[in-house]
Amino acid sequence: MPAHSHSHAHDDETPPTPEILTRRRRATWLMLLVLVPIALATVVGLVALWPSGEASRAQQAAESFQPPGTTYPDATIASLETYDCSDGSVSGQQLTCGTAVVEVTDGDGAGDFVSVELPPEVIGVGVETGDGLVLTRSTDPTTGDPSYAFSDFQRSTPILTLALAFVLVVAAVARLRGIAALVGLGVAFVVLLQFILPGILTESSPVLVTLVGSAAIMFVVLYLAHGFSARTTTALIGTLFGLILVAVLGALAVSAARLTGFSSEETITLQNFDPTLDFSGLVLAGITVAGLGVLNDVTITQASAIWQLHEVDPTMTGRQLFARGMQVGRDHIASTIYTIVFAYAGASLPVLLLIEVYERPLWTTITGTLVGEEVIRTLVGAIALVLAVPVTTAAGAFFAKAAGDKPAPRLLARVGR
Repeated sequence: MPAHSHSHAHDDETPPTPEILTRRRRATWLMLLVLVPIALATVVGLVALWPSGEASRAQQAAESFQPPGTTYPDATIASLETYDCSDGSVSGQQLTCGTAVVEVTDGDGAGDFVSVELPPEVIGVGVETGDGLVLTRSTDPTTGDPSYAFSDFQRSTPILTLALAFVLVVAAVARLRGIAALVGLGVAFVVLLQFILPGILTESSPVLVTLVGSAAIMFVVLYLAHGFSARTTTALIGTLFGLILVAVLGALAVSAARLTGFSSEETITLQNFDPTLDFSGLVLAGITVAGLGVLNDVTITQASAIWQLHEVDPTMTGRQLFARGMQVGRDHIASTIYTIVFAYAGASLPVLLLIEVYERPLWTTITGTLVGEEVIRTLVGAIALVLAVPVTTAAGAFFAKAAGDKPAPRLLARVGR
């Protein structure tokens, strides 16, 4: 589930009065009674499940599928000759292949000029002299002679340019809060790459590893991006609830639907590397990771709405706070549902095109392994997301009222004017 943007209520919040700050601190301490045990459990889980650093069975098997010493040097096309490589297998379609002489620009063999064959799908996207390629370089273990083959296009420049533009735009618009969010994003990637992914490849439960890693990410990301406050703590409680709900609902759905996890070439390749992996657990892990961003978005919006309402009128009852907050939540739920569905449709466009091409009953295709797994994944994530809204709203209303109902004189005077 990809991230999306909304106009949050807290973007234009006025500076809080001392009375408001006092109530916020009191509420935060109450919420810490809930969060501290969860935080300790997360730390214990990180320590207990942290990968040893040794290569997993899948990694060891993957190494045997490629020659030792394989590298991926960059190269630049010095000359290119194209030729007709149609083999008659596709009726009426002419295929064009190419032979390129390229200069290796880095790593072993830098400065060498070598010849590589380019398949028709590469020539078809438009290739010319001066373009950058990524090659596969392997060495014959007997003779020591290197051989080269086309691997991919170089994309360092556009990716780095877009990444730099993203950082500059976030820093310019969101300023310190945006920079803190970027730092949190960096921490999230460290946890993902150093804990979650290696942990899934071990004998540990993929669901448990993902839940612990996701909880650690949310603790860091939410407080870095939004500050240590009652609002943020409320959002964190709602997010953690959503993650647990995803795991529970996902486990029930995977079991009931008998999802094997073998819906893509990637999972089949993983099975060849290590057939002992829990592939049904991988489905659950994917649902959990995909829901992190959108859960964060929804819960922080609801928490902000509740605390803004409480600060404008501290005499509102908990029931009134919940009802007003859910008015905001229902609008957010409606827009989020569209976001989830269309994000899936965009990411799975080739699969949807195959549905259009195949002459199979629509319902049979939807309930099949290829599409059915993604449908269940999306529905489980959406249900958890929707239920996280009232839970976050109720938590915010409870802790806001538990913090005290005494009106803030300065704020009420300002409202009265």
